[in-house]
Amino acid sequence: MEDKLITLAIHTYQKAQVIKTILESNGIEVYLHNVNLIQPVVSSGVRVRIKESDLPAALKIIENTNLLKDEISIETEQSVKTSNTILVPVDFSDYSIQACEIGFNYAANIDAEVVVLHAYFTPFFPSTISLGDTFTYQTQDEETMIAMTKKAQNDLDSFCDFIKKQIESKEWPDVRFSCILRDGLPEEEVEHYCKEYNPVMIIMGTRGKNQKDVDLIGSVTAEIIDRSKVPVFAIPENTPFKSFSDVKRIAFGTSFEQKDLLAVDSLFRMFEKFDIEYYLFHVTNKQDAWNEIKLSGIKDYFEKQYPKITIKYEIIDATDFVLNLEKFIRNNSIDIISLTTHKRNIFARIFNPSMARKMLFHTDTPMLVLHS
Repeated sequence: MEDKLITLAIHTYQKAQVIKTILESNGIEVYLHNVNLIQPVVSSGVRVRIKESDLPAALKIIENTNLLKDEISIETEQSVKTSNTILVPVDFSDYSIQACEIGFNYAANIDAEVVVLHAYFTPFFPSTISLGDTFTYQTQDEETMIAMTKKAQNDLDSFCDFIKKQIESKEWPDVRFSCILRDGLPEEEVEHYCKEYNPVMIIMGTRGKNQKDVDLIGSVTAEIIDRSKVPVFAIPENTPFKSFSDVKRIAFGTSFEQKDLLAVDSLFRMFEKFDIEYYLFHVTNKQDAWNEIKLSGIKDYFEKQYPKITIKYEIIDATDFVLNLEKFIRNNSIDIISLTTHKRNIFARIFNPSMARKMLFHTDTPMLVLHS
């Protein structure tokens, strides 16, 4: 069957030429369409086209080089290489223990190290401020801060001792691990760690030790999902499995955007050592026939690109989304829901929460969030 051409991007002639040069240097054939032959430099709306079979490789190159972004941040250009670690933020709750167990089992499968991180916050400010260059603290505040730090360290030491006992008793696999204590807001300290070391995945519970079920808006997990560029695996209460080896079905929510193709490819590689059946679902109005057509197209694409992977497809009615999603999960025995999200500013997070955040608060199914 002939490999058809697809449009990867539409740009000015200059940027299209840059994309063409970089892709061709990586062995991908590129064709430029809609070029003004008389004055190529002034062409606009130039289509960059490639073979359909080259799309996954081309998207990875584009993602790594930021070819389709107008601005390239220093942080992105100087991003650190992914370290072979699994980060597990803990607050010593039952959720932390469950997250650690899954983290250790996953680390054993991919030969990675587990980093257990506990962040504690000391909400104290100087009681008096001198006119010099230094602050003056009241002795009482200093003693309280020292006591809080000591308690946090003791709690972490006890948690690490618990992990060692689990390994010694062979309840958990014997993998390398380390424990880190940081002073600061948990979501900020996790973000700082990820920027510094770029772990493979963050695994954590969806509720904190002292949070009530109705008090989830301030969830640390939700904030980390919004902030981090690292995949986040959120474990709700009563997650039935202790290892990804027990996972049989993963459902991925798609919006038919190019970023989803990259995310799905990452998802497949993440679980390539496991025998898993995948579902691709799209949330929309069932009366929209165009979504059926797009879903059919993406189905053909995945059948060509991943012939050895079992993938099923479904459209979920947006009316009463939570109820219909739960029905979909129950009817298909879905073990994990996977979604893509992206970093948004604080106003967007407050007034237009992402689907990942909404689902975190309304489903008891573990959720894996991949960042675009």
